[in-house]
Amino acid sequence: MERAGLRPRVDKALAAFLADRRVQLLTIDEVLADVADALEAFVLGGGKRLRPAFAYWGFRAAGGIDSDQVVAAVSALELVQASALIHDDLMDRSDTRRGEPSVHRRFAARHAEAGWGGDGTGFGDNAAVLLGDLALVWSDELLHSSGVDPADLARARPVFDAMRTEVTVGQYLDVLTQATGDTSLERAGKVARYKSAKYTVERPLLLGAALAGAPEPVSAAYSGYGLPLGEAFQLRDDVLGVFGDPAQTGKPAGDDLREGKRTYLVAAARAALGPAERDELESRLGDPGLDDSGVERLRALIRDSGALARTEERISSLTGQALAALAAAELDADARSVLLELADAATRRAV
Repeated sequence: MERAGLRPRVDKALAAFLADRRVQLLTIDEVLADVADALEAFVLGGGKRLRPAFAYWGFRAAGGIDSDQVVAAVSALELVQASALIHDDLMDRSDTRRGEPSVHRRFAARHAEAGWGGDGTGFGDNAAVLLGDLALVWSDELLHSSGVDPADLARARPVFDAMRTEVTVGQYLDVLTQATGDTSLERAGKVARYKSAKYTVERPLLLGAALAGAPEPVSAAYSGYGLPLGEAFQLRDDVLGVFGDPAQTGKPAGDDLREGKRTYLVAAARAALGPAERDELESRLGDPGLDDSGVERLRALIRDSGALARTEERISSLTGQALAALAAAELDADARSVLLELADAATRRAV
């Protein structure tokens, strides 16, 4: 990621774009400074920048020539990510993101500080919906104003559109799965694939390939690498959602358990537990009042069932599949080495 100075270049492109949008908002009404402040803080305040990295190095590995215009184009993925996270935090009722108040909590607090009328929680929720939507609109603006050749953008547009559809319906499938209580491994795998796997790795790679005008065999190799690696990334995220250190993840311990996430990890535990333990898992999963001792008990059930070890094994297996697909592809050698590093960063991370 640090090769080609990519991360600071992505941050610079995002900062410049958001500064221009701030001017636009303030010409409408000065009160929209709150909106500009919140989106700048959210987008520029952290994040791994994995999606722009996969897109950029997918572009370079397919023979694309570096330019600030291409960096700006792939930076649009961070605005899609911001939209997804703002909405995800609202749907999950998460209090924090990266150690800071989530957007809906930020605006609820703004309501309370100002002493405005009406329901402060509802105001925060409404603001988060709208700011998430605005980030998605702006992702499109950043892509098409990046300065990339229009013919290259035309090739990339279908990939960008498909990605945004997939992550949105993947989020719906996640919400639906929690509502129906479907704990099958098949359903958990589909949610992981569409909510995260395709959107985190495969589609960014294919976006880079399209911008570079890559031949079909390269795109096929990217799918062979990106899909299993993206699923491994989501499985690592699921493990962190249950066993992660809040000091590193920036979210309260056991949030996924309180939210009732029907992940592969939970599905594997449910399939392996005996009737009494399975009933206990089912009865306590999704309890928003689950205290620290309750979190520890569910962690123990999941660990003792063998589900944690099974998930780790699947992460290793999927990562192996991804690396084998990458090894078989005809790609620029230097860029291929960065894609290998990104695979490690995506699956071995602690946050």
